[in-house]
Amino acid sequence: MRRPLLLAGAALALTSALVAAQDAPESLLPPGFDRPAPKPRPAAAPAAPADAAPAAAAPGGPSAVVQPLPAGPAAPAGPVTLPANLPSLEQLEAMSPEDLDKVLDLRPKDDIPPAARRAMTRVGVIDQGEGGLPFWTMGKQDPGLVRAVLQGNSGKLVSRWGHIVLRRALASRLDAPAGMNPAEFAAMRAALLVRMGEGDGARALVQDVDTANFSPELTQAALDAYVQTGDFTGICPVIALQGAARKDKPWQVLQAVCAGFGGDSSRSMASLDRLTYYGAMPRIDMLLAQKYAGAAGKARRAVTIEWDKVSDMTPWRYAMTTAVGLQPPAALMKDLPPDYAFQAALAPALALDARAAAADKAAACGVLSSAAMVDLYGQIFDEDDANGEWAQRAVKLRNAYTAGAVADRLAAIQDLWGDESDPVRRYSRQVLTAYAAARLPASADLADEAGPLIAAMLSAGLDGNAMRWASVVKPGSEGWALLALANPLGGAADEGAIDDFHGSDNSKDTRKTAFLVAGLAALGRLPAATANDLASKYNFQLDHGSRWSQAIDKAAEHGNPTLVALLAGLGMQGDSWARMTPRNLYHIVGALNRAGMGAEARMIAAEAVARG
Repeated sequence: MRRPLLLAGAALALTSALVAAQDAPESLLPPGFDRPAPKPRPAAAPAAPADAAPAAAAPGGPSAVVQPLPAGPAAPAGPVTLPANLPSLEQLEAMSPEDLDKVLDLRPKDDIPPAARRAMTRVGVIDQGEGGLPFWTMGKQDPGLVRAVLQGNSGKLVSRWGHIVLRRALASRLDAPAGMNPAEFAAMRAALLVRMGEGDGARALVQDVDTANFSPELTQAALDAYVQTGDFTGICPVIALQGAARKDKPWQVLQAVCAGFGGDSSRSMASLDRLTYYGAMPRIDMLLAQKYAGAAGKARRAVTIEWDKVSDMTPWRYAMTTAVGLQPPAALMKDLPPDYAFQAALAPALALDARAAAADKAAACGVLSSAAMVDLYGQIFDEDDANGEWAQRAVKLRNAYTAGAVADRLAAIQDLWGDESDPVRRYSRQVLTAYAAARLPASADLADEAGPLIAAMLSAGLDGNAMRWASVVKPGSEGWALLALANPLGGAADEGAIDDFHGSDNSKDTRKTAFLVAGLAALGRLPAATANDLASKYNFQLDHGSRWSQAIDKAAEHGNPTLVALLAGLGMQGDSWARMTPRNLYHIVGALNRAGMGAEARMIAAEAVARG
């Protein structure tokens, strides 16, 4: 039994050897070529003396790297000297993150990569190729004059078209006057835009400046712009860079709000609770801030807003209320300045009815365009559950465009205008219906209604449509006066027609006649001698020298439209056309016309007659 097993094992071993030999590669070289001769071993080099210098390595050959041993024990380190003003450990633990970053110099110096940083030249929103004014027009102006013009304007202008001209100048990409800090120039422009109710334009302007270049004045202007637009988190990049640079209470509240939207909601709410406890701001403002900050992160809390003990309204309070989606009480909104209406008309979180009511003031002042008004009423019309007076007005606006009969379209337009008890509301409704009025046929049957219809068209700059009525209007009528001023082709005015207009002028102190003569003379459509004779005849002063009139005339003489626009805004301040004088209108219209802004000059002159 053992012998067969041994034979089987030997056979298995032999088979495995054959298989292994078969699997191995077979050399094709003659015998001996697949076995190279062994390399000779190199002879040992003689030992080098201990003080001999190391031999240089052969070119291209490897060299050994030897780490030298230390010559002796290292010298003991001396005492560490700490800065004299280094806070103690207890003080560091009690510091806020902003204070800690300031002490340790950990605050970021910039929030924009070097390759993306912008120069402080041509700061603005509208380039010259987009309708803005030339960038170089302020470069050689006296900084003191520019500063006085911008800071001396309250932002409340009597003219819708004057507002539009000034807004265009302020939003243009401009170089700062030589010798003035560009950040200061941007800050003054943004601050004036805020006073005009143009929060969106002011916000866009400050966002064209890198945050690292903000001055304290530009920071304040940016904060006012973000508050007016209800965009409280827009100031957060500025707060991240400036940190504890300001210590006022609204700034501390915004620091806490920004911390919540930055992801640290627990610290945000704790800071707001602490500021509420110490009375940093009125309680209603702190509750609104908590509700605003509570919308971010995980620290959501229910905040009840109670208005029982609130007796007034502030811009901050109003903006924060609308930002959290609430409607301020109607009792607090009575008799407020028009700034709140400008803010409400553009607030996306407000109800459409509230925005439409505010638009009745915003459009007349130039904040809203005719197209924006139509869009707003279109949104009201598209609401499925729309009802009430504003829904009915939206239906009337649709009828003003689509009614089959001309009489029905005219009736809808006039119904939207309402009576003349509120001139601002009526003119806003004329802005609303400008394009609907332009669609009416210029017919002799509508000659008696031509004046208000032409005024509506010119409120939106539709002078081409308005001129279709030139053959319809009666000389000496209001429609004739408006077209005599708005005609882009010019033409001399008839003195007899002016007398007829004066005979039917029922405005206070025949102000419309004075504006008509001033506008025609400024546009070169009435000889200066004739204009002065008419001024004496109608008992008003057409021209009288002043520092302001000399400045705007000189700016027009040098063809500087930006400075002319800024000075024109300075001369049109007021809350109604009763504040405008024929002398100011004469210099404003004439300067704009000579400075290359003839269309704006014609619209301002026509608006003065329509609203005077």
